[in-house]
Amino acid sequence: MQQQPSEKPRILLLLPTRTYRATDFLEAALKLNVEVVVASEEAATTADLSPRQTLVLDFGSPTAAAQAITEFAETYPLAAIIGVDDDTTLLATTASEALELPHNPVASAKTTRNKYLLRHTLEINGVSVPAYQRFSIHEDAAEIAAKLGTTTQVSFPCIIKPLSLSASRGVIRADTPTEFVNAFQRTAKLLHTLRENTEANSQQHPLQYLLVEDYIPGIEVALEGILLDGELKTLALFDKPDPLEGPFFEETLYITPSRLSADIQDALHQATAEAADALGLRHGPIHAELRYNDKGAHLIEIAARTIGGLCARTLRFGTGMSLEELVIRHAIGQQVEALQRESQAAGVIMIPVPKAGILGEVRGKTEAHRVDGIAEVNITIPIGGEVVPLPEGARYLGFIFARAETPEAVETALREAHRRLEFAILP
Repeated sequence: MQQQPSEKPRILLLLPTRTYRATDFLEAALKLNVEVVVASEEAATTADLSPRQTLVLDFGSPTAAAQAITEFAETYPLAAIIGVDDDTTLLATTASEALELPHNPVASAKTTRNKYLLRHTLEINGVSVPAYQRFSIHEDAAEIAAKLGTTTQVSFPCIIKPLSLSASRGVIRADTPTEFVNAFQRTAKLLHTLRENTEANSQQHPLQYLLVEDYIPGIEVALEGILLDGELKTLALFDKPDPLEGPFFEETLYITPSRLSADIQDALHQATAEAADALGLRHGPIHAELRYNDKGAHLIEIAARTIGGLCARTLRFGTGMSLEELVIRHAIGQQVEALQRESQAAGVIMIPVPKAGILGEVRGKTEAHRVDGIAEVNITIPIGGEVVPLPEGARYLGFIFARAETPEAVETALREAHRRLEFAILP
């Protein structure tokens, strides 16, 4: 049931237990004076964050969870349902369709959650994509390696990646048959482990497959945008100053505004808009990863959600509005077309994990805070917590944020603050 316009807007926030985003979204909702219902896998994990009603859902079963939301809305009508990350995007879309709330097509949401379907859908709709092929994790890696560049369209160098994981998890570059075999087996082992911890036994489940595609060289950027009835509004374009050439693709620096030329930025916007249209996406936030080289702009990934982790804290709009507030405003039908990112440069460094082990101590936080331009140093893994580097790892050590008058000053501040931190990682 859709909420009546005269009532105080009530939104449902889908917040997984391990999300970084709970506090920022709840603070944005409080600022907007909307009523919030928090849905999570466990009521206790969010009950202390919000005094309002909570809902317990199984995010791994979108159909059943959507039915639970529909039944809840019969008593408590909802104005919007907002998924905050990859794990909740499909559920938010499915439930919004059931309640006749603004949403992307469910098929489009499903496609963005599967890298093979993403490539296939773009290709059949005329969007240029790298050569790609899907393989079962049970296939013989050596046999596949022997075929690359001969009986397959994909050739070296190539990228091996899972179909449904994010944040570069399981993504490995291979330049030779030997590297391919090692990379394929390593990522397949990760997916076998994840399958054991889930109910991913269906032969069609994304964890049963790997995508192998041609490596696209060039500079990499991230585009944060929002779709307004199918029209893409770019909210921010992030440069990634550190080269991402493999074998693993650990992201570190994100800095905005971009220092690329206006022509290149326009090409990146157009490539993202073309991809969103081909996928049928029309409503709400999107986050895209792209590369640019002498052949133009190339879409790497696109997701129907906002930027991950705490990185959204780099963005402010108008007179200080957060990205989370902008997303909620759009979801409840308020106008956001005129909102622009603040003029001040900003950036974040996602603190990489140097080695596996147990986090024993973090030194230098005070010194890092003292660097001119640093706004926040946030260590997100607790002392005593396990740390795992890419390609198996799924969490960064933390985030450092900076603001300054120029992108160059932001980059300098972030690198210096990171240099001052020291992490004692025990075996």
